[in-house]
Amino acid sequence: MELWIPITIAAAFLQNLRSVGQKHLKGVMGTTGATFVRFGFGLPFAALFLLALHFLAEFPFPQPNAAFIGWVLLGGLGQIGAQFLLIYLFSFRNFAVGTAYSRTEPAQAAIFGLIFLGEWASPGTVAAIAITVIGVMAISVAHVPMSWRNLFASLVSRTALIGLASGTLFGIGAVSYRAASLSLGGPNFMMQAAMTLFVAILFQTMIMIGWMLWKDRNEFALIARAWKPSLFVGFVGATASFGWFVAMTLQQAAVVKALAQIEMIFTFASSIYVFRERINPTEVAGCLLIITGILALVLL
Repeated sequence: MELWIPITIAAAFLQNLRSVGQKHLKGVMGTTGATFVRFGFGLPFAALFLLALHFLAEFPFPQPNAAFIGWVLLGGLGQIGAQFLLIYLFSFRNFAVGTAYSRTEPAQAAIFGLIFLGEWASPGTVAAIAITVIGVMAISVAHVPMSWRNLFASLVSRTALIGLASGTLFGIGAVSYRAASLSLGGPNFMMQAAMTLFVAILFQTMIMIGWMLWKDRNEFALIARAWKPSLFVGFVGATASFGWFVAMTLQQAAVVKALAQIEMIFTFASSIYVFRERINPTEVAGCLLIITGILALVLL
């Protein structure tokens, strides 16, 4: 088994834990604060990963260059914009449709990987990505009344367009981070990923602090009172991101993000076994499609 596969699965599991933690924090602080802890409390751990690789494993620090900085800034802004649009979708009653379209990230990452890096995906990989995307979209709209008329109408709805824009920015972010890591040229994939992670989170933390100072200063007090769960979110979030960056240094971003759809299986399992929620046939079909796509991605 190639190394990027277990790393991606572990990162998807940790990201699910981060989402659970952020959902809890959303009850004690605003959306801005709950978003900030992912970056602000993840920054110390990103620095720790980088320093540990340098002082314990004795890997030299990579030398950032202009291309690296450019790709990291593009990836960081893309990720922030994508998160903003995703949160904005919750202001609409039919946000599930938009959220489903945001999950087209792997397919869009394949397109941007070709445009930015000249990376071609094989026909088998394209088919596997398509299967996982359809499966995730099926789960996302499982509780929305669906008919052929509603389906076609949803393609041009405002929420669908916002969701597609979110997926576009996520795809650009993923490909940009891969390009940033590869632009360092060494000393090895772990150190390249660690440097990319640290600079990206540092940039995003500065952006978020500036935004809160300008628009929402009350969030700082709420964040300080919830520092323990925030620390947990920061740790699992930074660790998951390190896993993503390592995997995307080793493999095309579109392929990594397609396998990362396994996170939906973890979320789905939690809803059944932890929250005792009922499932419907569309959700079951969506899960089976995701599993089929993942198997095709790994085995083909």
